[in-house]
Amino acid sequence: MRRRRITKKELLPDPKFNSKIVAKFIKMVMLEGKKSMAEKIVYGAFDTVKKNLNEQDVLKVFYKAIDNARPRLEVKPRRVGGATYQVPIEVQQERGTSIALRWIRDFASSKKGKPMPEKLAEEIIAAYKSEGSAIKKRDDTHKMADANKAFAHFKW
Repeated sequence: MRRRRITKKELLPDPKFNSKIVAKFIKMVMLEGKKSMAEKIVYGAFDTVKKNLNEQDVLKVFYKAIDNARPRLEVKPRRVGGATYQVPIEVQQERGTSIALRWIRDFASSKKGKPMPEKLAEEIIAAYKSEGSAIKKRDDTHKMADANKAFAHFKW
Protein backbone atom coordinates (compact mmCIF):
# COMPACT_ATOMS: atom_id res chain seq x y z
CA MET A 1 0.00 0.00 0.00
CA ARG A 2 1.47 3.31 -1.06
CA ARG A 3 -0.62 5.83 0.82
CA ARG A 4 -2.42 5.79 4.09
CA ARG A 5 -6.18 5.44 4.11
CA ILE A 6 -8.21 8.60 4.61
CA THR A 7 -10.28 8.73 7.76
CA LYS A 8 -13.94 9.56 7.29
CA LYS A 9 -15.11 12.51 9.34
CA GLU A 10 -18.14 11.70 11.45
CA LEU A 11 -20.98 13.99 10.42
CA LEU A 12 -23.20 15.42 13.16
CA PRO A 13 -26.94 14.98 12.55
CA ASP A 14 -28.95 18.08 11.67
CA PRO A 15 -30.73 19.91 14.51
CA LYS A 16 -34.33 19.70 13.24
CA PHE A 17 -34.72 16.09 12.06
CA ASN A 18 -31.70 14.53 13.80
CA SER A 19 -30.71 12.86 10.52
CA LYS A 20 -27.20 12.51 9.12
CA ILE A 21 -28.40 12.35 5.51
CA VAL A 22 -30.29 15.65 5.89
CA ALA A 23 -27.13 17.15 7.44
CA LYS A 24 -25.11 15.91 4.45
CA PHE A 25 -27.67 17.40 2.06
CA ILE A 26 -27.51 20.76 3.88
CA LYS A 27 -23.71 20.74 3.49
CA MET A 28 -24.10 19.95 -0.22
CA VAL A 29 -26.52 22.83 -0.75
CA MET A 30 -24.30 25.23 1.21
CA LEU A 31 -22.42 27.89 -0.76
CA GLU A 32 -19.49 29.93 0.53
CA GLY A 33 -19.80 28.55 4.05
CA LYS A 34 -23.28 29.98 4.67
CA LYS A 35 -24.77 27.06 6.56
CA SER A 36 -27.75 28.93 8.03
CA MET A 37 -28.81 29.94 4.52
CA ALA A 38 -28.49 26.33 3.32
CA GLU A 39 -30.58 25.15 6.29
CA LYS A 40 -33.29 27.69 5.40
CA ILE A 41 -33.31 26.44 1.81
CA VAL A 42 -33.51 22.73 2.72
CA TYR A 43 -36.05 23.16 5.53
CA GLY A 44 -38.11 25.48 3.30
CA ALA A 45 -38.08 22.82 0.59
CA PHE A 46 -39.21 20.22 3.15
CA ASP A 47 -42.10 22.49 4.24
CA THR A 48 -43.17 22.87 0.60
CA VAL A 49 -42.99 19.09 0.09
CA LYS A 50 -45.08 18.58 3.21
CA LYS A 51 -47.68 21.08 1.94
CA ASN A 52 -47.83 19.73 -1.63
CA LEU A 53 -48.05 16.03 -0.78
CA ASN A 54 -50.16 16.36 2.40
CA GLU A 55 -47.62 14.03 3.99
CA GLN A 56 -46.90 14.13 7.72
CA ASP A 57 -43.44 12.54 7.64
CA VAL A 58 -41.26 14.56 5.26
CA LEU A 59 -38.23 12.41 6.07
CA LYS A 60 -39.93 9.31 4.61
CA VAL A 61 -40.59 11.22 1.40
CA PHE A 62 -37.00 12.49 1.31
CA TYR A 63 -35.50 9.02 1.93
CA LYS A 64 -37.76 7.44 -0.71
CA ALA A 65 -36.77 10.17 -3.20
CA ILE A 66 -33.09 9.48 -2.54
CA ASP A 67 -33.60 5.73 -2.82
CA ASN A 68 -35.45 6.16 -6.13
CA ALA A 69 -32.71 8.41 -7.55
CA ARG A 70 -29.80 6.30 -6.25
CA PRO A 71 -27.91 4.47 -9.02
CA ARG A 72 -27.22 0.76 -8.49
CA LEU A 73 -24.61 0.53 -11.28
CA GLU A 74 -22.15 2.95 -12.85
CA VAL A 75 -19.33 2.76 -15.38
CA LYS A 76 -15.68 3.36 -14.65
CA PRO A 77 -13.04 3.77 -17.33
CA ARG A 78 -10.30 1.10 -17.34
CA ARG A 79 -7.25 1.14 -19.59
CA VAL A 80 -6.44 -2.27 -20.98
CA GLY A 81 -3.61 -2.49 -23.49
CA GLY A 82 -3.99 0.95 -25.01
CA ALA A 83 -7.79 0.88 -25.19
CA THR A 84 -10.07 2.43 -22.57
CA TYR A 85 -13.16 0.43 -21.70
CA GLN A 86 -16.18 1.62 -19.75
CA VAL A 87 -16.47 -1.13 -17.13
CA PRO A 88 -19.77 -1.43 -15.23
CA ILE A 89 -19.40 -1.68 -11.45
CA GLU A 90 -21.87 -1.83 -8.59
CA VAL A 91 -22.25 1.35 -6.55
CA GLN A 92 -21.84 1.12 -2.79
CA GLN A 93 -24.77 2.37 -0.68
CA GLU A 94 -23.01 5.46 0.67
CA ARG A 95 -21.65 6.56 -2.71
CA GLY A 96 -25.03 5.97 -4.34
CA THR A 97 -26.71 8.18 -1.75
CA SER A 98 -24.12 10.92 -2.34
CA ILE A 99 -24.65 10.73 -6.10
CA ALA A 100 -28.45 10.90 -5.71
CA LEU A 101 -28.19 13.94 -3.42
CA ARG A 102 -25.82 15.64 -5.85
CA TRP A 103 -28.13 14.98 -8.81
CA ILE A 104 -31.17 16.33 -6.95
CA ARG A 105 -29.25 19.46 -5.92
CA ASP A 106 -27.74 20.08 -9.36
CA PHE A 107 -30.99 19.63 -11.31
CA ALA A 108 -32.84 21.86 -8.84
CA SER A 109 -30.24 24.64 -9.09
CA SER A 110 -30.15 24.45 -12.90
CA LYS A 111 -33.87 25.34 -13.13
CA LYS A 112 -34.65 29.01 -13.68
CA GLY A 113 -37.19 31.51 -12.43
CA LYS A 114 -38.08 30.25 -8.95
CA PRO A 115 -36.53 30.49 -5.50
CA MET A 116 -34.22 27.62 -4.57
CA PRO A 117 -36.47 26.06 -1.87
CA GLU A 118 -39.30 25.69 -4.43
CA LYS A 119 -37.01 24.20 -7.07
CA LEU A 120 -35.54 21.78 -4.53
CA ALA A 121 -39.02 20.77 -3.36
CA GLU A 122 -40.11 20.11 -6.96
CA GLU A 123 -37.06 17.95 -7.58
CA ILE A 124 -37.58 15.96 -4.36
CA ILE A 125 -41.27 15.39 -5.18
CA ALA A 126 -40.37 14.33 -8.73
CA ALA A 127 -37.78 11.85 -7.42
CA TYR A 128 -40.31 10.58 -4.85
CA LYS A 129 -42.78 9.88 -7.66
CA SER A 130 -40.01 8.21 -9.74
CA GLU A 131 -40.00 10.89 -12.41
CA GLY A 132 -37.95 13.97 -13.17
CA SER A 133 -34.36 14.73 -14.13
CA ALA A 134 -32.57 12.78 -11.37
CA ILE A 135 -34.50 9.59 -12.24
CA LYS A 136 -33.74 10.09 -15.96
CA LYS A 137 -30.04 10.48 -15.11
CA ARG A 138 -30.15 7.27 -13.04
CA ASP A 139 -31.81 5.40 -15.91
CA ASP A 140 -29.21 6.73 -18.37
CA THR A 141 -26.43 5.58 -16.04
CA HIS A 142 -28.01 2.12 -15.79
CA LYS A 143 -28.43 1.94 -19.60
CA MET A 144 -24.76 2.83 -20.05
CA ALA A 145 -23.72 0.12 -17.59
CA ASP A 146 -26.01 -2.39 -19.30
CA ALA A 147 -24.64 -1.52 -22.75
CA ASN A 148 -21.07 -2.08 -21.53
CA LYS A 149 -21.63 -5.29 -19.57
CA ALA A 150 -19.52 -7.14 -22.13
CA PHE A 151 -16.50 -5.50 -20.46
CA ALA A 152 -17.52 -6.59 -16.95
CA HIS A 153 -14.68 -9.12 -16.88
CA PHE A 154 -12.20 -6.19 -16.70
CA LYS A 155 -13.48 -5.39 -13.21
CA TRP A 156 -10.59 -5.79 -10.78
